[in-house]
Formats: sequence, C-alpha cells, structure tokens
Amino acid sequence: MKNLLLILGAALVLSPSVWAQTPLASGRIVYEAMQKIDPSQMRVVINGQEVRPGGPDAPPDLPDTRSFELTLRFANGHAREEREGGGANMVMRRMQGPEPGGSDGPGPGEPRPAMRDLGRPFEESTFLDLAGRKYVEVVSIPKDVEKKEAGSSVYRTERPFKTASGWVETEQAKKIAGYVCRKATVPFRNETYTVWYTTELPFSYSPLRDLMPANGVVLALESTRETFRATRVDGKAGDEKTLSPSTEGQAVSPEQMQELRQKAMADFRQRMMTMPFPER
Repeated sequence: MKNLLLILGAALVLSPSVWAQTPLASGRIVYEAMQKIDPSQMRVVINGQEVRPGGPDAPPDLPDTRSFELTLRFANGHAREEREGGGANMVMRRMQGPEPGGSDGPGPGEPRPAMRDLGRPFEESTFLDLAGRKYVEVVSIPKDVEKKEAGSSVYRTERPFKTASGWVETEQAKKIAGYVCRKATVPFRNETYTVWYTTELPFSYSPLRDLMPANGVVLALESTRETFRATRVDGKAGDEKTLSPSTEGQAVSPEQMQELRQKAMADFRQRMMTMPFPER
C-alpha cells in the first residue's frame, strides 16, 4: 500500500510538465481567411471605361467575398507574413463582340466576356521583429513603364506593435490547432470582434495588426466582415534567412509609404484604362 501511494504521488508531481504545451522556437502558423469585399474599394473597367460596382453597367457576377491563406513563419525572434498569391491582382474585363453561344456559354447574340490578368501595381512584403515588437514593410514599385525605365524602386518603413484597446477577457477557453486559447471581445470598426488567443507560443501576433493582444498569439478571430482561423501550427519555419528584411531600400515614414502605394495604384489604373486588349 505504501508503494502504491508513492507512485501516485510521483505522478501528481510530474503531471503539470507532461501536460504543458512545449513552446515552438521556430515554425509556422497557417490561417484560413475570409473577408467581405468593400464595393467602394473595387475598380471595374469594361472596354476602357470605369464603371461603379452595383451600377447598371457593372457585371452582375462580381464577387462579394474573397478567401485566401495566410502563413506566418517565425524563428529566432523574426517572422514573415506570406499571403496566398502574394496579394490581389488587377483584372481587366472586356465584353467582346457577339457570337453564337453553346450550351455552356452565352446565348446567340449575347456579348462574350473576356478576362486579362494585369498583375499587381507593386510587390509588398511584411516582416516582424518579434523581440522589438515592430513591423517592417518593404514595397517594390516598378519604375515608369512608359519612359521605359527598367527595375523597381524599393522602400521600407517600420511600425510598432499596437495593443488593441477595449480588450475584454472572458472565462471561456478551447483548443485551436492544438493550443489552448482564451476568448476575448474587442470593439473594432464599429462592431465587436471575437478573438481567441494563446499564450503557449513565445511571442505576440495577430493576423489583424490592430487586434494585437498585450501578450499572446491570436489563432482565431471573427466578425460580420471577416474571419481568420489557424488550421495548423507546426515546426516548418522554412529558410530562416528569408524571415529578416534586407537593409536595402529607401527608409520612409508610414504615411509616406501609404502615399506611395496610393500613387502606384492610381498610375496602374490609368494604364489599365488605356491598355489594349489582346485579340483572341
């Protein structure tokens, strides 16, 4: 009987370390995301003319949501976000001339839609200095195509982590991707977001930077506009050299970076308006 009591006592002492989640020093978090598309942010060009989404001339089949995968790779205090496809491409659509339609196509005499992928107005990478609690954004903008200037201009800016205000903790908890998460609610963008975060990873992060907890990693969040949910957390960090930005590029303020993005978008749309559509 004494031996049995000693064995049980040893099990009780050892159990907390056995149950605890071992923190990952390096690895990746993969999120599945869905966001509603704001029609005011859409630009639709048909036959060289820009039309308003929802207007009488706009196509009836414009998407109202977009789904994508977001991966955070981290190691040794550094991390990098990777969005599926690297960001949204611009697509030009033209209603080509009438032609007889088949069973799967438009009817006789109806216009036939054609699409052309125009690529992106700039390339953007987001790095995180987890120890310094800051983002480093690097944007590469192609030089003036019309002037036949080769190459791209590279800019970089830094933003500190900003802890979400109005964070309200709850007593609810559940496991997501193998990690125990606590539930919190946060007022954001005129509604209340539900956030599930874990403190079992050795840094802080949120797939929405404005919903960063004071301590912890957000593995799921949802609202009427968008959802993010971690589908897996594992030790596949990839090449650690790619997790830190190079020192190249002109340093600019966050405000200047936003102006550069907006100008690149406007210039790209202008070229799109006059760009000839290839004949089929």
